Amino acid sequence: MAQQGLAARRGAARGRFGSLPNLLTYGRILAIPALVGCFFVTGDWGRWAAMSIFIAAGVTDILDGYVARAWEQQSAVGRMLDPIADKLIVSAALLMLAANGTIAGRSLWAGVTILCREILVSGLREFLGTLAVSVPVTKLAKWKTVVQMVAIGFLLAGSAGDKIWPYTTLFGLALLWIAAIFTLYTGYDYLRAAVRHAMTDED
Repeated sequence: MAQQGLAARRGAARGRFGSLPNLLTYGRILAIPALVGCFFVTGDWGRWAAMSIFIAAGVTDILDGYVARAWEQQSAVGRMLDPIADKLIVSAALLMLAANGTIAGRSLWAGVTILCREILVSGLREFLGTLAVSVPVTKLAKWKTVVQMVAIGFLLAGSAGDKIWPYTTLFGLALLWIAAIFTLYTGYDYLRAAVRHAMTDED
């Protein structure tokens, strides 16, 4: 009986690791090298491919959460990897856009703000997790994510998109600044919660 129970637990663990929501998350992580590789392709093809990969990653981000809830396949692995996958692909896209000059000059501050916030929030979530404190995702934080993803999509199209609509890059940069402003505000929510609970813990 004990062996059967152990086998059942192992089977359940394999099932969670191989569930559809987790497979979608793995795919988002595996898409990062392809996204980066597109920046080394000359011509407009690389731009459109990078944008397509990023959009597909965004769609899987929506799908994995929906499927996990609808099919009751939520797991600790998914909760751990989902935000990591999001941060990795956003960070990779921003770094490559900065490297090829799409994000340059003052606009670099918007990108740096977003990257710093992602690192800060990851650390604060880990700290709050040790205190068994959860900070719910606000509507503004969700809008920040939407604006940020749309901005990066336009910027990935970049010069190729400018040939179709001359304001593609400019529009992407404007949205990036809006996302950066939202980022500062939502990041402050996490920081305030962490400081409040840290001071309470000391008392």
